[in-house]
Amino acid sequence: MKIRDGFILREVGGQPVVVAVGAASQYFNGMVRLNATSEFLFEKLQKDTSEDELVKAVVEKYEVDEETARKDVQSFVETLVKPGIIEE
Repeated sequence: MKIRDGFILREVGGQPVVVAVGAASQYFNGMVRLNATSEFLFEKLQKDTSEDELVKAVVEKYEVDEETARKDVQSFVETLVKPGIIEE
C-alpha cells in the first residue's frame, strides 16, 4: 500500500495534517490530523509498504509489543483507506 498521488503532509498550527492537492482535491475536500505515530507511518507510506513492514517499524521505533503496533497500524490505515488516500 502507498499514499495516493495528490496527498501531502503539511503543518497547520503546529499540527501535522494530510491535505489533498491538484486533482485529488476534487474528491477530498478536507484534512486528516496526525499525531507523531501517524505522521511516522504516513512518511513510511510514501513508498509501497506492507502492513507487516509498518508494524515492524512501529515496534522498533516506539518499543511497543507487536499486537499493539498492529492494532494501531490497522486503525491508521483504515482512516486513510476510507477517503481514498491510500492505494492498496
